Amino acid sequence: MFLTIGTTGTPERPATDLGFLLHKHPEKAQAFSTSYGTAHVLYPEADAERCTAALLLEVDAVALVRRGKGKGRGGAPDAALAQYVNDRPYAASSLLAVALSSVFSSAMRGVCTARPERATQPLPLRVEVPALPARGGPDLVRRLFEPLGWAVSVEPVALDTAFPEWGDSRYVRLVLESQALTLAEALRHLYVLLPVLDDAKHYWVASDEVDKLLRAGEGWLPGHPEQKLITSRYLSRRWSLTRQAMQRLELVRLAEADDSEVEEIDNAVEEDSETEEKPTPLAVQRRDAIIAALGESGAARVLDLGCGQGQLVQALLKDPRFTEIVGVDVSMRALTIAGRRLKLDRMGERQASRVTLQQGSLAYTDRRLKGYDAAVLSEVIEHLDLPRLPALEYAVFGAARPRTVLVTTPNVEYNVRWESLPAGHVRHGDHRFEWTREEFRTWAGTVAERHGYDVEFRPVGPDDPEVGPPTQMAVFSIRTTNEKEAKAA
Repeated sequence: MFLTIGTTGTPERPATDLGFLLHKHPEKAQAFSTSYGTAHVLYPEADAERCTAALLLEVDAVALVRRGKGKGRGGAPDAALAQYVNDRPYAASSLLAVALSSVFSSAMRGVCTARPERATQPLPLRVEVPALPARGGPDLVRRLFEPLGWAVSVEPVALDTAFPEWGDSRYVRLVLESQALTLAEALRHLYVLLPVLDDAKHYWVASDEVDKLLRAGEGWLPGHPEQKLITSRYLSRRWSLTRQAMQRLELVRLAEADDSEVEEIDNAVEEDSETEEKPTPLAVQRRDAIIAALGESGAARVLDLGCGQGQLVQALLKDPRFTEIVGVDVSMRALTIAGRRLKLDRMGERQASRVTLQQGSLAYTDRRLKGYDAAVLSEVIEHLDLPRLPALEYAVFGAARPRTVLVTTPNVEYNVRWESLPAGHVRHGDHRFEWTREEFRTWAGTVAERHGYDVEFRPVGPDDPEVGPPTQMAVFSIRTTNEKEAKAA
């Protein structure tokens, strides 16, 4: 995807000052690593009269397909686009907006130590975006940019020039020109409005997106006639976040109308009494989901296979329904840390009788694991090499055979929602693989059929409509003899 920013100048104020404002030297072609590929900055022209900077984002399309399956972050939001052929590497979207904020972060804040006076002055600017998804068409593009002082030239791109009767695509070629805006203002407009026009975000929209929107929208968003549409689309139509942003924008509008500060108006509650809830960590959501599933199964004697440092064992001990809890791990160091976490040396006799930590490998059958109501494999299977999974499968489902088995593992499709996770990387350095929802369901279904279990699947964490939840959980329930006979018949 491609974007250019150009300006003109005079001998007294050369156009090459653009290089100072962007903090990128016109005589160099520079490359910057981003989460989704490489951003290149180069100057097709640079002299005293005209200077143009180009931002080229080279998206790692293979990694996006491998991780996102063509959806969500890095994938096309349009269901008509196939898995391996989508518009994310070519059309301006939130991918490009994030690259803008990363590569030109100082320019976006209006910081320029070399030319401080130029950073605060309007420039003759020309911005070109050759391929921009515009959900709402050229009319919406004009409604978004013209109130901000841009002269807008927007040209629809035909679906196929050889077949004009097919009409226009949802893409446009956009040219923006202005004499009245600073470079920082222009960059902030693009940062917000590119993903708004695309109407899609390539990462999970959390509460901090409200702060990003208000920072980038400072000075122009509170009075924009399309404020509600911009806010809703930028926040991926998350109603609670949109309402929060609109309330804060209204405070800004009232403060400007009253010629006062926002803090002077929003003073009904002391700052110390702020009680806004923080998002629940995924690890906590995962433990809560496991405990809820164990409660539904009626299990009292539970195995935590691959217990690690004992977080789940500690949570199970707080629930009196679980009368016996056994934590198993191959690492003695992890078991030692788990023992310290649980304070086993200071635990009362009655409580200590409920918990056992023991060393063991899930690649081998172990008679000590037989006879339990339930077993949990939480974030375990992805740490094994794929050829060793059949051994774990037999040790748990074939030999130990608890009534209920819970398996959780990362959903690799959701990785695209983490902006900080580089493209093509797994979530943890020790993960040997991470499965899509389809791959996990195929494996779990085969295991269940082979060993006489039924299996159902549950999301853990926010269930994204495009890429699913961050964690996927399979709940295996052993079939009774009657069920086996009925299925065989």
